[in-house]
Amino acid sequence: MASDETAAGTSVASVELIRQFQFERVLNHDTRSKSINILGTIDTTAAILTAEKTAFSAHDESAIAKLPTIANGTSSIRLLDSNDIYRWYMAVLVQDLETSPGAKLSLIWPATKTHIDKYGKQRRKVIRETPELYRTVLAPYIERMRGDRIQWVYNILSHKVEADRIVYENPDPDQGFILLPDLKWDRTTMDALYLVAIVHRHDIASVRDLNKSHIAWLKSVESEIIQAVTRTYTAISVAELRVYVHYLPSYYHFHIHVTNVEHDAGDGATVGKAIMLSDLVARLEEMSEEVYGFENTTLTYLLGENSELWREGYASVFGEG
Repeated sequence: MASDETAAGTSVASVELIRQFQFERVLNHDTRSKSINILGTIDTTAAILTAEKTAFSAHDESAIAKLPTIANGTSSIRLLDSNDIYRWYMAVLVQDLETSPGAKLSLIWPATKTHIDKYGKQRRKVIRETPELYRTVLAPYIERMRGDRIQWVYNILSHKVEADRIVYENPDPDQGFILLPDLKWDRTTMDALYLVAIVHRHDIASVRDLNKSHIAWLKSVESEIIQAVTRTYTAISVAELRVYVHYLPSYYHFHIHVTNVEHDAGDGATVGKAIMLSDLVARLEEMSEEVYGFENTTLTYLLGENSELWREGYASVFGEG
């Protein structure tokens, strides 16, 4: 009972943080994803609040059926325009926190300059990272980004936080992983399903650390992830899952993204960022013994010019520092 009370207290405290948020300026917004990043303060310390319009829960047909009815779903409506059989309206939909919330909020507090740069509007560069650039620029950067910088990942793996959110776990320290919902997912809308598998082993920071010796392990992890997801979320089939990794990743401890193919994951699922896990395995299988792994290949990706890696590493390499 004490743990329940502690969790409830933490929840209340977290809600109060949102209410204490003081607006400063808009960092960035995206009309496609209907999201906005806002810089502000909480107790005079920088904070970043992200607000994103929630998706419709298409599987809840009883709720969707109420949308066109003024009494149940639409509190007010206005005609924008019409042409022949086509009509366009603006409407305010009735919302409910449990079944049809209007938005999902994310808070980073205290926020560092790195966070502010990441969530602000920025131009991107195409980086063609050769093995030499990896060894001289990225590898030292990765070392700085590990350790205390990803303590929150270690807290998840050791069940210090978010243990109640774990969907599935293989606890083996070498072969296992923890599967849990990504914070971008509302955990309700199945078309927007988004989970992350964080491996228990600590020797793989990114794709660059993968080599031919990892082929069997990667195949086993992918198979286990798919089985766990389809067993837990029976409305999702194997053919509806996208299993991929990011390069560059957002943090340097190997993890795998799992989404419904219907989910628009934005830049996170595009060329220059996402690589299907099955394609990674295929590339490893095709590598010669001389190449052996991704440390000795050239990889191309997109990098924001606000990032520390660009400013302190690649800007000078490409003559823009």
